[in-house]
Amino acid sequence: MSRSAHWIDAFLDAQASEQGAARNTLDAYARDLSDFYGWLTQVNLSPSTAQRADIERYLVALEAQGLARSTRARRLSAIRQLYRFAFDDRLRADNPAVQIKGPGREARLPKTLSEGEVDLLLAAARNTGRNARDRCRNTCLMELLYATGMRVSELVSLPVMAARGNPQMLLIRGKGGKERMVPLSPPAREALREWLAMIDAQSELDRARGMLPSPFLFASPGKLGHLTRIRFYTLIKEIAVCGGVSPAKVTPHTLRHAFATHLLANGADLMAIQALLGHADVATTEIYTHVLEARLSALVLEHHPLASGRKEG
Repeated sequence: MSRSAHWIDAFLDAQASEQGAARNTLDAYARDLSDFYGWLTQVNLSPSTAQRADIERYLVALEAQGLARSTRARRLSAIRQLYRFAFDDRLRADNPAVQIKGPGREARLPKTLSEGEVDLLLAAARNTGRNARDRCRNTCLMELLYATGMRVSELVSLPVMAARGNPQMLLIRGKGGKERMVPLSPPAREALREWLAMIDAQSELDRARGMLPSPFLFASPGKLGHLTRIRFYTLIKEIAVCGGVSPAKVTPHTLRHAFATHLLANGADLMAIQALLGHADVATTEIYTHVLEARLSALVLEHHPLASGRKEG
């Protein structure tokens, strides 16, 4: 077996240890690169011998299979990352993927929610839950999510120490261990204060029984020690039903989109939103400008006197 057959394992190890890549990201890289390696093997090539034309042939083969443009773009991105790693680590003297233009991604607007729908969800969170503790937790979860635009993984794993002292800013540890500060709205601070009082009272009871308090703000008895992403996903659907908002429209990510869209609609700077969301590249944040363009276009078509063919004199 060629030595380059082990490139993928070395690349994944580097992504995990040096870049702090999440498990889902590593799994996606592994799937995409395994497919690429399998194709190379079929045509008697390997990562160390493949040239630019070979990689382009692979992309053509993917298109012939009927794979979506987004899937082909993701595969090429993984291949680029692999060859950048190989070049940087001197496993290969050149980078055959560096100048390949991908199929690009289809421009899709992120699904979001109106300010009225968010208000309904926040109100519903106060009434969703089996008991006062659940309702207090749900209120805190939803207020923090909308106030900060956190990723759901960042929200559910928040350490309780990050919330101490009635903070006006919250320190969030994001992808790759990168930290950022986000401001808290007054409703979010109040929800956080009430939830802290609730869990502190429980911690006193736990200590009396010889139990250590959880280090997580949203503790859970499961293996992770905190509320899982899957549990919060189902929880937000329950809140949507309670609030009369279509659960098909509501996910933790649509709340994140709503945070960014509503900020931009109310005059926030795109670079500031990039920092608040924890995007490494402002190009990722620019998708929200398209949301506003669509809204402005609809506004003109609805209200401009010439849009409906009327001409006022």
